[in-house]
Amino acid sequence: MVYLFIFLLGLCVGSFLNVVVYRETQEICDRDSDRDLRKHLPSWIFGKSYCDHCKKKIAWHDNIPLLSFLFLKGRCRSCGRKISLQYPLFEILTAVEFVWIYWLLTRLSFFGRWEGFYSLALLIYWFFIFSASLAIALVDFKIGIIPDALLLPAIFASFLRLFITGQWHFLVTAFLTSAFFLFLFLVTRGKGLGFGGVKLGFLIGLVWGWWQRALVAVFLAFLTGAAVGVTLILMGKKKRKEAIAFGPFLLGGMLAAKIWGDVIWEYYVSLVIK
Repeated sequence: MVYLFIFLLGLCVGSFLNVVVYRETQEICDRDSDRDLRKHLPSWIFGKSYCDHCKKKIAWHDNIPLLSFLFLKGRCRSCGRKISLQYPLFEILTAVEFVWIYWLLTRLSFFGRWEGFYSLALLIYWFFIFSASLAIALVDFKIGIIPDALLLPAIFASFLRLFITGQWHFLVTAFLTSAFFLFLFLVTRGKGLGFGGVKLGFLIGLVWGWWQRALVAVFLAFLTGAAVGVTLILMGKKKRKEAIAFGPFLLGGMLAAKIWGDVIWEYYVSLVIK
């Protein structure tokens, strides 16, 4: 029952993230011009969901995560146009991610080390970080921009976590990782890496804290990014000097380091010692 609840929670969060990604990429603003506060907040905080094509608002019973897509057979009730598969797939991905995070933390005896409020707070933290990472990666993939509206809250949440764990040395790793990407940004004059990557590097260092894990995350990002870039060039879908979004690879490396970071680092150290 716990896993079922977490899966359903993930579906709901994934549905919300679809709205966030859509409005960040389309630069849609549903703000009330009469209220000054809304002018300074992300557009996805306000407004209701509506069809991409006919722009009619979606009723609550047509906005149930995953189920509404199945009941409507993937089409809008108003105009009959097809609904992008991105929406149900992203909801399922988020739900599976939530279940995986809970299973992983249980496997690592996470709930035995942290009791009560601290355990719940850190579980919510990991749900938030992984969800924000998915949304940031998708936005960067679509428009090549890492949105501050998603990145800055993730950085802020990671900073607040330090008050629970007391691992303030994570800030050192965060600044070092960010400084490395700042160096790349200055050397390439923003052509090889945007400034969004500098801020994303700070998040990676702040999330993992230990410099070994951050190094593994960055290594995996460059390795996968290079492999995908070369593949796209060979397939003729990208030119040699054409940029590709690096944010998804950085975030993918960060998340992969959660699973294999220690194993990869120990294997590397064993090779160096030999």
